[in-house]
Parts: sequence; C-alpha cells; structure tokens
Amino acid sequence: MMEQRFDTERATPALPRHRARDMTDGGNIAEIELDGQVYTLRITKAGKLILTK
Repeated sequence: MMEQRFDTERATPALPRHRARDMTDGGNIAEIELDGQVYTLRITKAGKLILTK
C-alpha cells in the first residue's frame, strides 16, 4: 500500500462555506451586495436556492 502525504505548503485552503439559513436569519430571503450591485438570495419551499439581481 502506498503512503499518502499531505504537503501543507502547497495545499489549497478550503473554500469559504456560508449557511444559507444563517444568511437569511432563519427566514427565506437575504440581500447580498457585490461591487455595489444588490442580489437577492431566496430559499424556496422545496429547499432550493435562487439568486437574482
């Protein structure tokens, strides 16, 4: 069996993860701003995410 090693100097950091329910404060809508543009994040009744401008 081959030994696997992890090179911490070359490792890619984990992607940031945000919980949608936390972003909506337990509701189903949040506004997200990016470079002066405001987007709306919605959680549907089916538990899907929709991001609109």
